[in-house]
Amino acid sequence: MNGKKVAHSLSDAMHDPTGGKQLLAGPGQRTTHSVCCYCGTGCGVRIHSTGQHVLAVDGDDSHPSSLGQLCSKGRTLAATVHHGHSRILKAQWRADKTGVRHDIALTDACDLAADRLAETISRHGPDAIGFYLSGQLLTEDYYVFNKLARALVGTNNIDSNSRLCMSSAVSGYKLTLGADAPPASHEDLDHADTVLIAGSNMAFAHPVLFRRLEAAKVRRPGMKIIVVDPRRTDTAEIADLHLPILPGSDVALFHAMLNVLVWDGLVDLNYIKLHTSGFAALKQRIHEFTPGATQDICGVPAADIVLAARWFGQANAALSLYTMGLNQSSSGTAKNAALIHLHLATGHIGRPGAGPFSLTGQPNAMGGRETGSMATLLPGHRDPNNAEDRSAMADLWGVDQLPDTPGKTAVDLFDAVLQDKIKVLWIAATNPAQSMPDQAKVRAALEKAELVIVQEAFNNTETLAYADLILPAATWPEKDGTMTNSERRVSRVRAAIKPPGDARPDWDLVCNIARRLAARIAPHKAGMFSYDSEADIFAEHVRTTAGRDLDYSALDYGVLEREGPQQWPYPPADGVRRPSARLYEDGIFATKDGRAHFFDTGYVPVAESVSPKFPLRLTSGRMRDQWHTMSRSGLVPSLTRHVDEPLIYLHPDDMQRHKISNGALTRVRTRRGSVILPASADTTLRPGHAFVHMHWGSSFIAGDGVNALANSARDPSSQQPELKHSAAGVEALHFPWHAQAWLQGSAPALRQKLLPWLRRFPYAVLIPSAIGGESVRLRLAGPSRIAPELLDELVRDIGLDTPDLAFDDPARGVVRRLVRDDGVLRAWLLAGDTIAADALLQWADTGHAPLNASQIFTGRSAPAVRARVICTCGNVTDQAIQQALDRGLDLDALKSSLECGITCGSCLPELRRMVGQHTQTEYSSHA
Repeated sequence: MNGKKVAHSLSDAMHDPTGGKQLLAGPGQRTTHSVCCYCGTGCGVRIHSTGQHVLAVDGDDSHPSSLGQLCSKGRTLAATVHHGHSRILKAQWRADKTGVRHDIALTDACDLAADRLAETISRHGPDAIGFYLSGQLLTEDYYVFNKLARALVGTNNIDSNSRLCMSSAVSGYKLTLGADAPPASHEDLDHADTVLIAGSNMAFAHPVLFRRLEAAKVRRPGMKIIVVDPRRTDTAEIADLHLPILPGSDVALFHAMLNVLVWDGLVDLNYIKLHTSGFAALKQRIHEFTPGATQDICGVPAADIVLAARWFGQANAALSLYTMGLNQSSSGTAKNAALIHLHLATGHIGRPGAGPFSLTGQPNAMGGRETGSMATLLPGHRDPNNAEDRSAMADLWGVDQLPDTPGKTAVDLFDAVLQDKIKVLWIAATNPAQSMPDQAKVRAALEKAELVIVQEAFNNTETLAYADLILPAATWPEKDGTMTNSERRVSRVRAAIKPPGDARPDWDLVCNIARRLAARIAPHKAGMFSYDSEADIFAEHVRTTAGRDLDYSALDYGVLEREGPQQWPYPPADGVRRPSARLYEDGIFATKDGRAHFFDTGYVPVAESVSPKFPLRLTSGRMRDQWHTMSRSGLVPSLTRHVDEPLIYLHPDDMQRHKISNGALTRVRTRRGSVILPASADTTLRPGHAFVHMHWGSSFIAGDGVNALANSARDPSSQQPELKHSAAGVEALHFPWHAQAWLQGSAPALRQKLLPWLRRFPYAVLIPSAIGGESVRLRLAGPSRIAPELLDELVRDIGLDTPDLAFDDPARGVVRRLVRDDGVLRAWLLAGDTIAADALLQWADTGHAPLNASQIFTGRSAPAVRARVICTCGNVTDQAIQQALDRGLDLDALKSSLECGITCGSCLPELRRMVGQHTQTEYSSHA
């Protein structure tokens, strides 16, 4: 301990928000070095602030994981801080499910939580409590949550949304290499001769790493890049070979590649003999997976399978990069293992430029796994099903024993509520009412639970509607602690400002409730949760890693302050120690026999096959500029410009087959639910395939969101659900009544006001917008004209009951109104006749008022084609780029003249595609 008074009260003074790392950048300004809170790349950031205001965020050149680079999301983090109307500032409580929540004192909220937890444990036992956490928590938050669940409450029912993200990668690594430890590092992108990208749209999901790969390709043009993906994504634009695999058939593809490697003598028999086991059984299995036989399974030509295998086997160093396309599958563990087999068979592991590298989805999913904050893990990569591991952790925590009943994983947690086995759910920093598959079932569980505690920073998540008790949490950049990124690098997260209102760091909330709960059920354990600071929690946590494969027991905040971010393992050692960038360099693995294990696995198709009723293979993925359920990234209006509404993407052949026109409303159905979306033609898809973006929940669209469609079938080992594939059907809808509106102002405040309209129509979309400055857009449609009184209510809610200009047609139920201020458009509504919508959006966006507004209202003006933003950083539209191309500019000239593609670089693949398409068009026109 460092002599400070133990922080037993929530009202105790906050710690220095900058963690002692303040660099003056001007009068009253300071610069705080921290880490981005989005993906698992772990980019270093510098937060420039004054007082309690964040002024700007830029990349930290000194951070080894990102070397000063940031993507569009990271660059705009300052715009997410203390955003008006977006934060939870007070604890809230409702005594029963039908009541209305009201603000309460935070100390009262902690007492209530402790009382109800103690009562539930007394009546139903500890396994009636379930904890569901987030990969966005800090390691210190994770650690105290895990300690609370297992050592105080006495349950293994603690899981995180990493179950939806990384659990198949965990299982794959453990099954083959012996430990959940990515063996490669970011610097391996600079040294690989062949890079195999499977099930990852890196250009969108990990853009900073993709920029690094692009730069490596420019420096070393002989590098071969293979992209395995059902769609021709922006990532596939860089590929020397794109394998448009049928969804779910990855195991067959990798087995066929291994078949080629064996047949061509490209396996390293000496490495296999010295460092692995189990190859003979697997070799026997892959005999049936010839390229010719496999092409019918995975939809990839046999010649391309052979070429991919030879590039991999003939490389001096082969690196694979993979994520959700492999993980979110009912065969996710097998897919991971089958890819790792390619490395073990060729010896492409444990040296520069080589290795199977799972790209982590969330910023601290690794830290959560290290602290054991999943039902299938204990701290230090221990196993809760192993008596020795339980005993070791009980000794470290100073308790008699830990629970031995297996815990419920994510999907099972909610199933257990429906089965009356779990009575209380404590949810922290995650949004299962949008992110989980099979939303109807998840929401039924949230409705049924006797008590739902939601620990959250933002007030816009769907899960809050089901909360009985809300605890106001601090968030980036108000928290201190650590995170571990995808390359095993532990970095300090530093607070730049204090949390607003009653919000507190997650660990602080947990410890305050834990002490109160201990006083009620186990008074002798109250001292287990008395920490002076985050540093004390970290110091206790690292002791749980001592002697383990991930041993970083020599790390502390002092080392991280002096030496910067460090990769594990980082054990105690004499003299100067430099952690290795990669694991298994000596060929000794984290298994009992020290050998890597080949896993004899067959190919199992997707859990849900297509049928006449559900003929389409529906997949999902990320948008370039958005994150998860958009509770944070959705606060930045500019990030909506690249994709500004939810769509269902279909191949043109399928649109013709189902008689769906471009932009038409379409009902998308699976066996679990349906959602209505406009259709968009997409030639990057195969015929018979469809695609939706994963981000759209019921706070943006009517119904339960896109994950109402998603499949909860799970991998038997990892328990990760098959979010990536469902069999789906589509049908065109012909709603006669439509409305569109646009309002300038605070997007969070306007969305709160207009949110009820999403529940009144079968098709409704309410999205933040950057058109005309910060604003929102509302779209509604239904099978019949709405009642006059409902239309009057809509007019009032939009603030157009006293418009500056109106062209109403009451007999037809048509309303056309707008409000402007000195010629600047402030709001408009079109109901019953939306022909003028694009022209009004263009007016709002450009600020150029038409000469005759009545012509726009009545559709007599020339139809407007609304521009789409390609470069978010420079706000450069597709129209501006096309005009520049028509003037003869090439890519370099585009970048210099329009200043696009020169900041974060996320738009570069699309820019290159536009340049290529223009060049092809020019060539064809002169041929």
